[in-house]
Amino acid sequence: MSYPALTITFLGTGTSSGVPMIACECPVCTSSDPKDNRLRSSIMVQSATTTLVVDSGPDFRCQMLREKVKKLDAILFTHSHKDHLAGLDDIRAFNFFSHLPTQIYATEPTQEAIVREFPYAFYETRYPGLPELKLNTISSAVPFKVGDIPVTPILVWHLKMPVLGFRFGSFTYITDANRIDEEEKEKIRGSQTLVLNALRKESHISHFSLSEAIAISQELKIPQSFFTHISHQLGKHQDVSAELPENISLAYDGMRLQVPASAQ
Repeated sequence: MSYPALTITFLGTGTSSGVPMIACECPVCTSSDPKDNRLRSSIMVQSATTTLVVDSGPDFRCQMLREKVKKLDAILFTHSHKDHLAGLDDIRAFNFFSHLPTQIYATEPTQEAIVREFPYAFYETRYPGLPELKLNTISSAVPFKVGDIPVTPILVWHLKMPVLGFRFGSFTYITDANRIDEEEKEKIRGSQTLVLNALRKESHISHFSLSEAIAISQELKIPQSFFTHISHQLGKHQDVSAELPENISLAYDGMRLQVPASAQ
């Protein structure tokens, strides 16, 4: 199976509070290293003809402006937590210039949260300037395509909450997880690149710790892994990077990857 060559941009790599965290004076939050400044977690995936974003958190507008995004075909949602959903209203600008609704791909529970949080986007009587959204229902059981980009959803667990990760060709993106069932791991195997959440060094009730994320990458024999959804508790980017295995790195905001065209 052939896949389009993809460019992956890390729009944000921070946890729900971002880094620096408001009112915090820890060494990470006061660091002068730009790699220690982390907006809420999101990625952009681009082929020659299609641009999609995974999650639209509170920093969505800033991320789109920073990357000078002029065209956006779709948003894929991992789950309905605020740090992954709250910026959706700013899709209005893309609607205005494209004269098209934005395609939204989400599970039914996440769609329910979108309608609850942004009810005005679904009024029958349209007020000028409202977001225009076209909801597409997805599940972990059925692969789909956005433009020319094939997508394989992967079910992971955020404590007891089901969350979707996504595989795009040879690249797999998973955030907000602390458990992956064996059958879903099979969807990840063969990836050349894996992005996984690694909140901090200490264990956490609903996120992988640094050591847990390393163990999963090594178990699945992924050639190159990057960690995201990072809190200030993990430590400075430079210090943590020096402790990691050779084929594992911390992602940082604005980082770009070129993903091979093949799935294997």
